[in-house]
Amino acid sequence: MLTKVIPQAKIDHLKKWLDRAEKIVIVAHVAPDGDAIGSSLGLYHYLEEQGKTVTVIVPNAFPDFLRWMPGSKDILRYDKYKEFADELIAGADVLFCLDFNALKRLDKMADAVAASPARKAMIDHHPYPEEFCRITISHPEIASTSELIFRLICRLGDFEEMSKESAECIYTGMMTDTGGFTYNSNNREIYFIISELIAKGIDKDAIYRKVFNTYSESRLRLMGFILYEKMVVYPEFCSALITLTNAEQQRFNYVKGDSEGFVNIPLSVKNIRFSAFLREDRDAGMIKISLRSVGDFPCNKIASEYFNGGGHLNASGGEFYGSMSEAVDLFKRALVKYQDELIKK
Repeated sequence: MLTKVIPQAKIDHLKKWLDRAEKIVIVAHVAPDGDAIGSSLGLYHYLEEQGKTVTVIVPNAFPDFLRWMPGSKDILRYDKYKEFADELIAGADVLFCLDFNALKRLDKMADAVAASPARKAMIDHHPYPEEFCRITISHPEIASTSELIFRLICRLGDFEEMSKESAECIYTGMMTDTGGFTYNSNNREIYFIISELIAKGIDKDAIYRKVFNTYSESRLRLMGFILYEKMVVYPEFCSALITLTNAEQQRFNYVKGDSEGFVNIPLSVKNIRFSAFLREDRDAGMIKISLRSVGDFPCNKIASEYFNGGGHLNASGGEFYGSMSEAVDLFKRALVKYQDELIKK
């Protein structure tokens, strides 16, 4: 049995919306990851099964290793089809905002979502949600937005109608947002949900292979370069850092998603509690920051205080507008400030 995390009043309110809605749009954050795509497509398949007209819109491209997911070919990219996307957003009866807590996370799509007269519902697991939706289902204690989508479908009384396609997408989001269930995944209810998804016919081993074991040769060579040339270990801070410039990305024929999981690698080094990955993003004109930690070290504090970001205790991110050397210097200053917390046993 699952704990009833989502308040009943919000379930009832959303059900009334869905009963009356015909056209539904689902939006997710910029640079969508596995949980953004998994939760969006999991909800997309469920709503289509209810006879709704549903469109998933994302601000820009998502990683190649997620393109196997059922429904991914129907996802609309805002950066390619802005006018059409604007029409759909403006004409929606209900607008779902998934896996983000602030309009700025939609990048150039934010204005269209803010202006839409649609009834808006946020479903997310990041802390400190902004108030831009009439229904806000925000639960930072839950490991992934995809898990919240599963819980929502069950609370709406429609688990039996959940399709295998929906289950595959939900599982993928849960798996990717916990690093293959290696962090933020000690809640036993997660494994009850997994068993229910397997009962729907998903092959969790096959999903793992499709997500984590289908990279290119160039990506493997990039990983070797990262480990040998670019990983810096700071033993006095129990921390490690990886940087990747635009020039280095070009050298290894980088495509979106190739660096997925790199930030986790240093955590396999003995006594390392905190890892950072800094990657230049030419299109966005910034440095993308990914942070991971183990135990009770709050990497989200560093993300918020130093890199205009946020996230969860052990997995967070942010951004930096400046040079790579400046970003590295800022990271080092953070290590000094948090040294006592980093080295405590």
